[in-house]
Amino acid sequence: MINYILKRLLLIIPTFIGITIITFAIIQLAPGDPVALKVRGGEQGIKSDAMAKTVIEQTRAVYGLNKPLHEQYIGWMKRLVTLDFGKSFSDHRPVIKKIAETLPITLTLNIITIIIIYIISIPLGIFSALNPRSLVDKGITLLLFVLYSLPSFWVAMILIVYLGGADYLNWFPIVGFVSDGADKLPWYGWISNVAWHLVLPVICLTYGGFAFLSRFSRASMLEVIRQDYIRTARAKGLSEWKVIGKHALRNAMIPLLTLMGTLLPALLGGSVIIEQIFSIPGMGRLSFESVLSRDYPTIMAIAAIDAILTLVSILIADIMYVVVDPRISFE
Repeated sequence: MINYILKRLLLIIPTFIGITIITFAIIQLAPGDPVALKVRGGEQGIKSDAMAKTVIEQTRAVYGLNKPLHEQYIGWMKRLVTLDFGKSFSDHRPVIKKIAETLPITLTLNIITIIIIYIISIPLGIFSALNPRSLVDKGITLLLFVLYSLPSFWVAMILIVYLGGADYLNWFPIVGFVSDGADKLPWYGWISNVAWHLVLPVICLTYGGFAFLSRFSRASMLEVIRQDYIRTARAKGLSEWKVIGKHALRNAMIPLLTLMGTLLPALLGGSVIIEQIFSIPGMGRLSFESVLSRDYPTIMAIAAIDAILTLVSILIADIMYVVVDPRISFE
């Protein structure tokens, strides 16, 4: 097992390098020059094209964009070793500080979302698997797939209109992560204020995941409970709770562990659409704004973090296979 983990950790290095090279190349091939965009934003003080060209060349030299692409990439990798992601092209702030400001917000939003989805979806999937083709199973399936078909941006607009004080009920705020002046509240008041702001975004992020995860867990459980060892356990007189909870659920969890391997990068990725609609200053919104402004250091930093977390998540999921089912071995 230790040898397997060491081999996988060594494989992460070339895989990570390949991912960052591809990401770096895609960013460079994308249309638009961050320096040109920056200069055009303040071109009112530039009277001639020659002067504008001079300013662009000088600015590119300051940011190191006049160097060959391979030198830019090698320099970025050297800084990455020391966790130096550089400074943002848009506001000259250190990228690590911008990520540190947005990361807790995205983590809070996504952790709440994932917990709600799993708490509701897995029991629904198990219940449907134990009562296949029943009227309740068909009703749950229909409801979940109707929810799954609704676009998140459309649901967000409906919630804003009906619950955000547009023309109907003014129950929930529709902008931001916390109210102005909430830092003066006691800790429980601050938590209540944050929860009040997150009600509508969490609804938009959770309803679509119910259908996918519940159907996934239903299919996995159906396959397991039809196995011979489940019939044997029931024939021995074990209670249905022990048969399902101890024998069936453990094996049905293996496909779910594969799915959980994508959760860690998803926690950091955020939701671009929902964070943009509700003006939540999270990682999703930061990624979107960075792409629009061609903020190369911020884009590369987010891509590098996501790549590392994805590779680590896959490794953790593989290790968890052995924990859930001791029959699995990587030796």
